[in-house]
Amino acid sequence: MISIYKNTDTGLTTLTEPVTGCWINAIDPALDEIQWLQDLQIPQDYITYPLDLDERSRTERENGELLIVLRVPYYQGEATDVPYITIPLGIIINEKYLITICKRENSTLNEFASGRIRGLSTGKRNRFVLRLLLNTASNYLAHLREINKVVDDLEDQLQLSTRNKEVLELLKYQKSLTYFTTALKSNELMMERLQRSQLFKAYPEDEDLLEDVITENQQAIEMTNISSNILSSMMDAFASIISNNLNGVMKFLAAITIVISIPTMVTSTFGMNVDLPFANSQFAFWIVMAIAGGLTLAFAYVFAKRDWF
Repeated sequence: MISIYKNTDTGLTTLTEPVTGCWINAIDPALDEIQWLQDLQIPQDYITYPLDLDERSRTERENGELLIVLRVPYYQGEATDVPYITIPLGIIINEKYLITICKRENSTLNEFASGRIRGLSTGKRNRFVLRLLLNTASNYLAHLREINKVVDDLEDQLQLSTRNKEVLELLKYQKSLTYFTTALKSNELMMERLQRSQLFKAYPEDEDLLEDVITENQQAIEMTNISSNILSSMMDAFASIISNNLNGVMKFLAAITIVISIPTMVTSTFGMNVDLPFANSQFAFWIVMAIAGGLTLAFAYVFAKRDWF
C-alpha cells in the first residue's frame, strides 16, 4: 500500500499523485507498486533492502540519492513467542521526494501519518528524517516501559508460583529486550555515521536535533541494558523460588501423609485377632481412639514446630 502526503495550510494532506516536496509512504508494496516507485527513478535495491526483515541499520548513497535503514520497534501481540521485535524501516531522500518503505505497519509511521506531530514539514526532508529518528528512539522507550509494567505483574505472580509458566513468560520479554539492544546499537552506529557525513550541517537546528536523537538513542540503550540485566537476574532468582515453593508443597504433603497414617496404624494393630491390651474392657474403643488421637496430635505438633505445615 502506498500513501502520499504533503503539508498544506490545513495540515498534512493526502494526495493522489506525487509532487515535489511530498512524502511517499510504502507499506509492504506489491510488485506493481514497486515498479511504480522505480518509475520515480528510485533504485530497485533501495526499495527491496527495507523489505528484508533481517536488514541491518546502515546508510548508502548512490547517484545523489540517500538510503537510510533503521530498525524500529514492532509489537506482535501477547500471544506470540516474542511480543516485541524490531523491523527495518527504509528512508530514501532524493531531490524531489522523501520516501519511507517498511514491510509492516508500525506505530512510528502511523503517528507521522496521523498528522499529530507538530511542526512537521514534508518539504524539509532532513528535518523530517531527524524527527523520524527521534520518534523511533522515543517509541523504544515507550515500549520498554510497557515491558517493565508486564514484568512487574509477572513478578507478583511468581512469588507464589510452583510452575514454570511465569518464568517462560519472562523469557519471552527477555528475547524482546535482546532484539531491542541489538537494534538500538545498530541504529547508534548508523546515526554516528550520519553525523560524520556532514549531511545535517547546513542548519544549526538540524545539527542540534541530531545530537538530541543520538542522546535519546543512547538513553534507550542504557535503559534496555538495565532492564535486561534486571530481568535476567530476576529469572534466576525466581527459578530458585519456584523450586523452593515446590519443595514446601511436597514437605506439606509428606507431613499430612504421615499424620493421617498414624490412626490407620493404631487401629490396624488393635484390629488383629490376637490378645491385645484392653481387649476385655468396655472402653476399649475409646481407649484406642484416644491413643490414635494423642499420637496424631503429637506428630502434628512436632511437624508444626518444624514449620512443615
